[in-house]
Formats: sequence, structure tokens, C-alpha cells
Amino acid sequence: MSSYETMAFHLETERLILRPWAESDAAEFSALLSERGDDETYTVERGREGIVKLLTATETTGIALLPVQRRAEGDFIGYCGLIIGRSTLEEPEIAYELFRHAHGHGYATEAARAVVDAAGATGRKRLWSTVGTWNTPSLRVLEKLGFEQDRVSMEGDKEVAWLTRSLT
Repeated sequence: MSSYETMAFHLETERLILRPWAESDAAEFSALLSERGDDETYTVERGREGIVKLLTATETTGIALLPVQRRAEGDFIGYCGLIIGRSTLEEPEIAYELFRHAHGHGYATEAARAVVDAAGATGRKRLWSTVGTWNTPSLRVLEKLGFEQDRVSMEGDKEVAWLTRSLT
């Protein structure tokens, strides 16, 4: 465990609730991952296994990737939170993914802003994000949150932008 405070695992915004994972999220989690359109098969069982891994990682690291649900509708629309990813526990990555039907409503920015605030409350000084350079909407969210490009790298045949944001 690090010398940082544990991240808050329940965050609320005007329109959203970010909360800990429950087994009942497995079907929607696997449906969200299936929307990616890659060659992976995301079964409900695989969703359950993913949730167990996320909860185990949270216990170990004190940071979390959290389900996002709309406050008024109560429906699961994606996830947002902190992960180690390509970075470190001291300077974790912010990650988010929403169902396509939830795109274009400002939900990613709203959820990510709450996570940035939660990260700052842990005592961390900087966050990272890595995103494909083709993913203009995601890059726009990060720009709104004050992230700045640090560098671009290649992963196979894909360009990945590395962005950073100071929390101080």
C-alpha cells in the first residue's frame, strides 16, 4: 500500500453516481465491453471475473475504477476511475468508458472531473491518461479537464497519446 490516502469509492455529481462494483453489474459491464467491436467475447461470466479483479485491485491499491450510473434514471452507463494501467500507483491513470448511447451528454467529463477531485484528495500530485490519438471525443474530455499532451508513442500500429495533469 502507498503513503497516499485511500480514494473515495462513492462519488456524486449533479447527474451521476460513481459507486463500488456489485455482482449485479456483470451483465451491463460485459455489454459495455462488447460495444468496443474488437474480436473479444465478453460474456456475463467474464464480466463477473472482471469485477472480481477490479475489486481485488482496489483492495491492494486504494484506488478504484467505479461504475457510473445516471442519478435520475438509475441506469449503469459506464465506468470511470483510477487505474495503474501504463503508469504507477503514485501517478495513476484516469480511465473511462461509456455506452455509446451515453456519449455526447457531458457524462464522461462530469464523471472524470469528480475522479480528478477524488485523486487530488488522496494527496497525489499528478495524473496520467493514455488514449488512442484517433479518439477525438476522449481527447476533448481530457482537454476540458486540464490534461496536456506529454508525448505520443506507438503500440503496434496504433498511436497512443500520453497526457498528464497536475493536481496541485
